[in-house]
Amino acid sequence: MTASTLKGLIPSGVVAPGDAEWDAARTFHSGIGQPDVVVRATSVDDVSGALRYATARGLDVMVRGGGHSAWGALPGGLALDLSALNSIDVDGTLVRVGGGAVWGDVARALADHGLGLSSGDTASVGVGGLTLGGGIGWMVRSWGLAADQLVGVELVTASGDVVEANDRSHPELLWALRGGGGNFGAVTRFDFRAHALSSVVFSTLDVAGDARPILGVLRDSMRDAPRELTVTYMHVPPMDPSAPAGATITACWIGDDESAARAALAPMLALDAVTESSITAQAYPDILMEMPASDPEQQMPGFVGGNTLVRDLSDDAIDRLVSFREANEASVIFLRSLGGAFGDVPQNDTPFPARDATWFVMAGAFDIPGVVDDETRPRIQADWDAIEAVGQGFYGNFSTSTDASLAGRMYPPATMARLALVKREWDPQNRFSRNHNVRPA
Repeated sequence: MTASTLKGLIPSGVVAPGDAEWDAARTFHSGIGQPDVVVRATSVDDVSGALRYATARGLDVMVRGGGHSAWGALPGGLALDLSALNSIDVDGTLVRVGGGAVWGDVARALADHGLGLSSGDTASVGVGGLTLGGGIGWMVRSWGLAADQLVGVELVTASGDVVEANDRSHPELLWALRGGGGNFGAVTRFDFRAHALSSVVFSTLDVAGDARPILGVLRDSMRDAPRELTVTYMHVPPMDPSAPAGATITACWIGDDESAARAALAPMLALDAVTESSITAQAYPDILMEMPASDPEQQMPGFVGGNTLVRDLSDDAIDRLVSFREANEASVIFLRSLGGAFGDVPQNDTPFPARDATWFVMAGAFDIPGVVDDETRPRIQADWDAIEAVGQGFYGNFSTSTDASLAGRMYPPATMARLALVKREWDPQNRFSRNHNVRPA
C-alpha cells in the first residue's frame, strides 16, 4: 500500500510530504516531526485504518494528543494525530474523554459539574500521554495519579481491532495502561472516575537564601500534612521560559478553605526566608499553566540531569539537590510532594514504580554553549548520578530524552517482564515503539 492508498481509506485526514498542509501537519507543540505520513484522525474508523496501514507497511507509529512528547521528532513512521478526538462526556462522576483531549479543556468541562480529576500542571498537555505514563498532578496526595482514576479505555490495536478494557474485560491490558505508557495501542477514549471539587486554594511563597533549612522544614511539615495539600518547590534560572526566575514554593489545597490551607502551610510561613506572595481560592482550571509552543527558530538547549522518586528526602538528598543548583548557573531543581493516596495503591496494582516514595525530584543543567562544555558536562552528569542514587524509579513523563535505555530504568524487573507479556499479546510487532518502549516478551 502507498500513501495514496491510505488517502483512499481516509479521504480527508491523510497528509504526505509535498502536500500543501504538510508543514502544519507535522508540527506539534514541542517541535517539528519528520514522519513518512501524518493521519489526522476524526473517528475511530480512521484510527483503525491508519493502524492497519502502518502494520502492513511495517511502519512505527507515533500517537499524538497534546503534542508535548519529544518522541514526535524522530524521523520516519506514521504520526497518528488524535487531537480531533477531543470529546468530554460527563455522566455523574464517570467522565469519558476522547484520546486527543487536553487537560485544560477537561478541567473546564468538569468545573461546570463541580468535579475534578488530578491532571498535569499544564493546560495544553494531552490527557493520553500524561495518563498512560502515570500522571503526577496537583491532587496526587488526595486522589493519586491520573492513571489511578482510570477505570476503562477504548483502544485500537496495531491490527486495527477496537477493544474495550476495564476491570472486567481485558483487566491485564488495563493494568498495563495505568502507567505502562503508549506501548499497547492507540487509546481513543479514556474513562475516569471524577471527584467532587468546588475550587482550590492555590498558594505561592517566595523563597530567599539557603534552601537547605527551608526544604528540611517543608519535608518535615509534609510528613503529617493533610492529604488535601500538595506542594512543589522549584528553583529556576532566568532563562527558563516556563517559570519566573528564583525559588518558590507553590501549594494546592483541595477546597475553598483558605484558613485551613494557611494552617497547613504555617511551618513555612513562619520562616523569615519565606514570603507570602498569594494564597487565594481559585477555580482549578485557572491554576493550570499555559506553556508556549516551541519556536523552530530558537530550539531549547539540551538538558543534563534527570528525575527520580525518593522514599525519604534526607538531609543528604536535600544537600545534593541544592548543591547541584548552586554549582550550575543555568540549572533547575524541582520537587513535588507525594504520599497520601499515591502511596495507598499497592505496588503491583499498577506498573508505576516506587509507590512508597514521598517526593518526586528533578534536577538538570541546560546544555548552553559557553556555559556547559565538554569539560563540565561529565561533572554535571556525575552530580546528577549522585542524586539519582538516593531515589528509585524514573518518571518518563518528565523527560525530554528519547534514549531507548531509559525504559529499563522506569520499572522493576518483575514489572517490566509483566509489561512485556502484555505487549506480546497486543503489539507483537512493536509498532507502538515511539515511546519509552517495552519490547514484546
